[in-house]
Amino acid sequence: MDVDTVTLFLALMAVLGIAFLLVCLVFFLIAVIHGSRTKAKRPTLPASLLPLRNGVGQAALPLAFGVALTCMLGSLYMSEIAKFPPCELCWFQRIAMYPQVLLLGIAALRRDVLVKWYCVPLAMIGLGISIYHYLVERFPSTVTYSCTGEVPCSTVWVWKFHFLSIPAMAGIGFALITVLALLARTEPLTVNNEAVLASTAPKSETEEL
Repeated sequence: MDVDTVTLFLALMAVLGIAFLLVCLVFFLIAVIHGSRTKAKRPTLPASLLPLRNGVGQAALPLAFGVALTCMLGSLYMSEIAKFPPCELCWFQRIAMYPQVLLLGIAALRRDVLVKWYCVPLAMIGLGISIYHYLVERFPSTVTYSCTGEVPCSTVWVWKFHFLSIPAMAGIGFALITVLALLARTEPLTVNNEAVLASTAPKSETEEL
């Protein structure tokens, strides 16, 4: 496959990632609203949405591993096959992304949801670097960074759909890893364990009587 085809594929994957993040945001807002109505102390989903939430929770670690692997292979393709030399900020993002493949791969095999304590901080650091790199690309005269390498950090090698560059796609990958790691569960949620904290809400006057 040529470079345009591969970069288009990666950009489409990034768009799907954005769609997933938006759906997660909608579900979170629904949980906040439902939790406030049921007087729970934390956001809780309606029972009708729990099967979908459980499905995502069970698949979250393999999906996060797939995201990390895709990002790593994509970055290697860019530098080794497409011959886009990585800048200094690119290397920092690679440092934050590449270990995720090993961490999430082992976690997916062991179904270890505690990996979030390791991969989420690393992903958040990578996300911050990606956002900064994107700003350097878009506003080179305003947001400055002194690259010590041969390649300026403001160089735009890929530009898809009028908003996706390499650091933008990397940032979406970091965001997906963060969300998926936080959503991962080994046991399904049920109406009972979702409502545990709701049962701690103050009793009504009728109940107190």
